[in-house]
Amino acid sequence: MVLAKSKNKVGLGNSLMNDRFGKGKGGDRKKASAVTRTNHQTGEEYLINEKEDASWVKMRSVTEQGALDEFLATAELAGTDFTAEKMDNVKIIHTDQKNPYLLSAHEERVVLGKHKQHKARLTVPRRPKWDSNTTPEQLDRKERDSFLSWRRGLAELQENNDLLMTPFERNIEVWRQLWRVIERSDLVVQIVDARNPLLFRSADLENYVKDVDPKKENLLLINKADMLTQKQRKAWASHLKEAKIAFKFFSARLATEANEEGDSDDEPEASSSKRPAQQAVSEGVSLGDDNDDGIVPAVPLDEEDIKILTIEELEGIFLRHSPTNTEGDHKLQVGLIGYPNVGKSSTINALIGAKKVSVSATPGKTKHFQTIHLSERVILCDCPGLVFPNFATTKADLVCNGILPIDQMREFAGPCGLVTQRIPKSFLEAVYGIRIKTRALEEGGSGTPTASELLRAYASARGYQTQGLGQPDESRAARYVLKDYVNGKLLYVEPPPGIEDAKWFNRELYDELHLPEKRRAALVSATDDMSLNEAKDGGADTESMISEFVALPAGPKSKQLDKGFFGASSSGGKMTMPFNHKYTEQGREKPISGRKARTLVALENGIDPKDVQVVSGKKHYKGGAKSKKGKKKAQDSDED
Repeated sequence: MVLAKSKNKVGLGNSLMNDRFGKGKGGDRKKASAVTRTNHQTGEEYLINEKEDASWVKMRSVTEQGALDEFLATAELAGTDFTAEKMDNVKIIHTDQKNPYLLSAHEERVVLGKHKQHKARLTVPRRPKWDSNTTPEQLDRKERDSFLSWRRGLAELQENNDLLMTPFERNIEVWRQLWRVIERSDLVVQIVDARNPLLFRSADLENYVKDVDPKKENLLLINKADMLTQKQRKAWASHLKEAKIAFKFFSARLATEANEEGDSDDEPEASSSKRPAQQAVSEGVSLGDDNDDGIVPAVPLDEEDIKILTIEELEGIFLRHSPTNTEGDHKLQVGLIGYPNVGKSSTINALIGAKKVSVSATPGKTKHFQTIHLSERVILCDCPGLVFPNFATTKADLVCNGILPIDQMREFAGPCGLVTQRIPKSFLEAVYGIRIKTRALEEGGSGTPTASELLRAYASARGYQTQGLGQPDESRAARYVLKDYVNGKLLYVEPPPGIEDAKWFNRELYDELHLPEKRRAALVSATDDMSLNEAKDGGADTESMISEFVALPAGPKSKQLDKGFFGASSSGGKMTMPFNHKYTEQGREKPISGRKARTLVALENGIDPKDVQVVSGKKHYKGGAKSKKGKKKAQDSDED
């Protein structure tokens, strides 16, 4: 049996504490007394410890201090007296306003500087030299060795410099398709997205084309140019022309619409119901008239530089690059190369006027190159979509640019956070007819909606809820919002180098003319022809009015449901029967039985209910032996 410890026994811990400063010297800490001091300016009194009485405090070993302890220690060393102030000017900082998947402004500047420093090391794999004496086995071995060396170089670049790269193509068979297209093409055309041309352009690919044959030509075809305003096209044209890059603006959507309308002789123009602010330059707009846009071209520009080409004009551009000193029956071969989902297949379909290449929103639809005869003089070589190695700031940027498929993403807070940073809150509310509730500035808000605030508002308005708890389904809402961003419904254009203010560069894209047709009609009717720019000047009250009173117009399905539910009737549109009368007992004629049936028969015949017997739900009765008078009355009633 374990004996109980004596109450007078001193443990090891207490012994060490008592003799920490030597035998009998630990007791001086008990003598430490507080001294009252008075601030003569304010009259406030406070307590301190005398320095000579707190020797055990001064001898403590301090290796780490918290923020408050460090502040107090610094104040004590400086001999500063201070008092606590009332909590009037307290700012609440919420960590949820900082998206962990995005970079801050300083971090982004540092990353972009590293991108510029190592830009020359972004190369494409070269095909090794070969001749007629090279066997297929030897060529295959050389190609694999060259490709492996190229991949090792990019991996070393990424790891040693802490850089994020796009998920470039790692299959050698796809690169072999590119090699074959370059070798047989006279003109190599890189098709890029107009919203961010430099991200989709591979500068080293143009060098590789010249290495294969100096006679080959390069052309940068900027597709989806109808998404840009005229001033934005002028800014990009100035930068590309100064960099001596051959480029042309094109729109596969406008060209397809021109083919469908059968009016291919005229230049396609964006209709007023879709993109009225984006018109072709051939309408007679002078380049020198609008000097108030703040964009000063570094080099002189003409109308051809910012013009959106038609199909005939683009084919004429191709023929200009036809090689000289060739045989008479030589056909110009044009190689079309580009990232997945930049509109390469749509461009080919617009050029030939019929659907020859399958089009899909999923990146990587084309699996092998194919040749298409555009005319008697031009042959198109369609290369599979290739993701060239390039630098990226975050994975969220890759999703927003359509490089990574949206349906396969695992994290949506980062991409949607980019959307809320780039698209103004008032425009998001007007497009979707929602009200985004954000945290006020005095409560720690940043003034910009977070990804969660946007997605919760969108999911609540559409009725998207999670199973079980019934919370707004942010994941489902994120896929709809991001697809609208990639497709151009939520439009953002990256400014060229030299223009730092992206919001100023995109300021013309967020007015009522860029809203969908139904939303614009609802906005005009609700705000009495008031523009979004006026709404911004009007303050928060005007913005809330736009968001609250602009509802989605009723579609054909909604109208059909309303017609069936609120059918016209003499009672002023009220329903005669509820919608579920077919599935409930209400509205059905239920047979009466039991005591109610006997009572009903007795009342009709004037007899005692006890003498009535209901048979098979019909009004039959028999007189009982106990009541001859009742039986007599029943017989008289039958005779009547």
